[in-house]
Amino acid sequence: MGTNRKTVTRVISKLVKTRLLLHHRQLAKHIPDTRPFTRRHLANMLNRYKMVYVKPDGGSLGVGVVRVEKRGSSYRYQSGIRSFTFGTFEELFTTLKKHAGSRRYLVQKGIHLLKFEGRPFDFRVMIQKNPARQWEPTGTVGRVAHPRKIVTNGSQGSTIYPATDLMKGHADGHKAVEVLRQMNRIARLTAARFSRTYPAINELGLDIAVDRNMKPWILEVNTHPDPCPFTKLEDKKAIRKIVAFAKTYGRRYCLKCAKAKKGR
Repeated sequence: MGTNRKTVTRVISKLVKTRLLLHHRQLAKHIPDTRPFTRRHLANMLNRYKMVYVKPDGGSLGVGVVRVEKRGSSYRYQSGIRSFTFGTFEELFTTLKKHAGSRRYLVQKGIHLLKFEGRPFDFRVMIQKNPARQWEPTGTVGRVAHPRKIVTNGSQGSTIYPATDLMKGHADGHKAVEVLRQMNRIARLTAARFSRTYPAINELGLDIAVDRNMKPWILEVNTHPDPCPFTKLEDKKAIRKIVAFAKTYGRRYCLKCAKAKKGR
């Protein structure tokens, strides 16, 4: 028996969510090349991009994500705080297959993230249905990776900053505001696209990276987002709004957020 999409409020598969957005011409430009993890896809994408991320199709919290780089004739692999170097592609692929086990994995083109104090960062954009049942962006927060890790998830020990503070080091005030506005536009288009297929979804959390050319990229769309990063901001306006909107559609959050750190 197939699932009734009209009642679905949570979509787990990253590949399903990616393919949904690829059907939208404007959004497709902001999606990194993403394919099922196979020997052929990994080899082709490493040859083309030199750096990729290998991640679980149904994972969350940054668990199981691996960064893989091709450096000349050797390969480097980092998972958590551990990294390994391989002399051949076959050694690399065998190790990644063991890492994946029976789980479905994806290969995604690596985006070279902007950095803050030498650490990569990205953004979490929350968009929710407001009390009038219209989609409304409710907050954007910056997430700086743990000094020894490759992922920016709060559960992996990232440090949380206001989005504008992180953009200041890379763009003047006008450009920074424009990039943040563009992220909100992307969030609205994404929400509209999801709504057509899954009308019961009430909230999305977009993980958006900005590359060195100031282009935003959608790394992932979360249909059951954790608003914990917003609790670390000095300004509580966003988290208050997020919690208030969620109450109107029956969601309550646990706001005990121990692992993410508050930026200085």
